[in-house]
Amino acid sequence: MPAQSTRPETAFDLAMMRAAIEEARKAMPSPNPPVGALVVSATGEILSATHHVRAGEEHAEVLALAAAGEGVKGGTLYVTLEPCNHEGRTPPCVDTILGSGVKRVVIGSLDPNPEVVGGGAQRLSDAGLPVEVGVAGAEARALIAPWAKYITTGLPHVALKLALSLDGRIATRTGASKWVTGPEARAKVQELRARHDAVAVGIGTALADDPRLTVRESSFLPEGRMSPIRLVFDTRLRLPLHTRLVQTAREVPTWVLSGADAPEEAEQALVDAGCMVLRTPTSAEGRVDVTAAMRLCAAQGIVSILVEGGAELAGSLLASRVPDELHAFVAPILLGPRGRPGAVDWAGPDTPVEAPRIVDPHWELCGRDAYVSGPLAFPSRG
Repeated sequence: MPAQSTRPETAFDLAMMRAAIEEARKAMPSPNPPVGALVVSATGEILSATHHVRAGEEHAEVLALAAAGEGVKGGTLYVTLEPCNHEGRTPPCVDTILGSGVKRVVIGSLDPNPEVVGGGAQRLSDAGLPVEVGVAGAEARALIAPWAKYITTGLPHVALKLALSLDGRIATRTGASKWVTGPEARAKVQELRARHDAVAVGIGTALADDPRLTVRESSFLPEGRMSPIRLVFDTRLRLPLHTRLVQTAREVPTWVLSGADAPEEAEQALVDAGCMVLRTPTSAEGRVDVTAAMRLCAAQGIVSILVEGGAELAGSLLASRVPDELHAFVAPILLGPRGRPGAVDWAGPDTPVEAPRIVDPHWELCGRDAYVSGPLAFPSRG
């Protein structure tokens, strides 16, 4: 096995890998992982910095080597994820690396794909090329966390977004919910949407708010990428044809997740309007089984999903321990105990110790609203 940080990371290697990670943040090649690469000359000059733009196109390290030109010979390749050693939509990257003339390869993270773990790094090492693995490893692994879950479990990475008042409500007693939070928080939500493959709501939210669920700020989207797929959890296929989701289904992909017993005529009407209907098993409560639905979405190539509500869908997800991270926007307003509904509709834990919680929460202000986000941890079941 190639060296995995058997010597301390040098400040230079760490800086170069972090630059490659920043490059990778520009990549949105789902269902492939985001990858960034740098080629540095023998004299320490950055010759190229590239990222994997989209699935089916050249990988980051191949692009970086090509862009570096003749200066690549004797240089170092920095890549955030282990180069591939298998034939996919593109040839194995290790072949290009071995023929490039680089004298050293530095890798942030091994590939977690159970089919290829260690293959690329080992091949390079066996060919006599010095390989360092694990430089800025925690940061490189965090970069691909959604894809790592997808490729190892067959489930998408799920982020749950809540927008609520100080007293935990998402609407007034009359049902009015526009707008609980301010424009800065709503802009942040646009940015969150752009970072995910799909955006999901429950049928209650679709009926009450008639949302578009699109990314309306084009600067958040890489060139050539459209708004994410829109998902509606709708057990009985009650989504009306006049809603904005259905009316724009031919412009932005719109999938409706229904129960197996939903009316066939309703399905046909939605399909005729341009939607895709996916039937799933139902839970004991008679709702779409959220875990089965997530697995079905992953099978369709969806790596990451942002769930925006409503309360029933959020509750079903939390009860099934589905969300991987939480994004909560808290407005400095009070909607009162009759505000409807609460942010999350679920039985909840028996004690605070048993409550799911954000690990290492990040707090910031979005205008006048507080925004807290981070990975969501569920206590182990005793």
